Amino acid sequence: MKRIRALRAVRELFRTHPVVTLVGPRQCGKTTLARELARGPGFKGGPATRFDLEDPVDLARLANPRLALENASGLIIIDEVQRRPDLFPLLRVLVDQRRPRKFLILGSASGGLLRQNSESLAGRSAFLELTPFSHHEVVGLDRLWLRGGYPRAWLARTDADAFTWLSQYVTTFLERDIPALGLRIPPVALRRLWMMLTHTHGQILNRSDLGRAMGLDHKTVANYLDVLTSGFMVRQLQPWFANVSKRQVKAPKLYFRDSGLLHQLLGVRSRAALDVHPSVGASWEGFALECVIRELGLGPTEVFFWSTHAGAELDLFAHVNGSPYGFEMKRADAPVLTPSMRIVLEDLKLRHLFVIFPGNTTYPLHDRVTALGLGLLDRRLSRLLR
Repeated sequence: MKRIRALRAVRELFRTHPVVTLVGPRQCGKTTLARELARGPGFKGGPATRFDLEDPVDLARLANPRLALENASGLIIIDEVQRRPDLFPLLRVLVDQRRPRKFLILGSASGGLLRQNSESLAGRSAFLELTPFSHHEVVGLDRLWLRGGYPRAWLARTDADAFTWLSQYVTTFLERDIPALGLRIPPVALRRLWMMLTHTHGQILNRSDLGRAMGLDHKTVANYLDVLTSGFMVRQLQPWFANVSKRQVKAPKLYFRDSGLLHQLLGVRSRAALDVHPSVGASWEGFALECVIRELGLGPTEVFFWSTHAGAELDLFAHVNGSPYGFEMKRADAPVLTPSMRIVLEDLKLRHLFVIFPGNTTYPLHDRVTALGLGLLDRRLSRLLR
């Protein structure tokens, strides 16, 4: 399955940067994308050279990294680079030699990786986040909602096989990936927090309440949450503060980035079980929100929610092409205009508000409000934003 948008984005970034850093959760398809890029045209200097830092043979090849990398040309791929942070200063030197080569760096997200990159390769490296499969890459939104987008879960023969894989993924993340990033966090404590967060999905985050439930102080809980956020497991959606006299919510909202992982931790294993689960509405709203963010191509510091203590709220707020837009997620057959939507339009001075709902139709609710079926998101949203 070719990931056309991601391939195009990497090639575009290589036009202006000698290094592209591709970050994202493990098993989301970074290595497969790199291989696809290496097989394609467009890189001078010969065939691609790849180093996988989880492979003992490649680690041995990089025992003397300067000798291994200095004479390489063309596309040079370094996978799981967070295992060798000492490579970043060397990469800066090699990049500045201005030879016919490009570096594609792959890594599971971590604060250390991003800091090393920004410090050593400032002005030389561009970042791109690769997510699991998205709505525009697969056919079957219901399947994507239930299983999530991790390739092995999505491509599994049955739902049972998909959730067996997801269960092992959670265990591996807690017991292997977290320690590999140099983080000393007990896997049992992080799993317990992760389980508790399933009931906070789509709600305002209260770190103090979580800390009391776990017997931890709020700073420790905040640290654990940051680990899950930097690993692309959860999203802490920050509040937008409008210049209005109303009391506005100041705490972030929490969402699971992948609906399949949310369902795995909730114990949901089939569409029938999901349809009757108390969290079905919150699950769909989080799934739709993630689809919209990916369609817009915005980073975590560019998207917000808005809410007042009086009850007016907006699920997603963003500036697109310099104009303010709002997005409301409604799991309803035919959403209608509500008083809250009218307040949001006025208070946030929105150019347009989109109400995203399950389906494949679209219709106006107001001259600045459009109901848009999730199935039309990748075909209609970019046109409607013009």
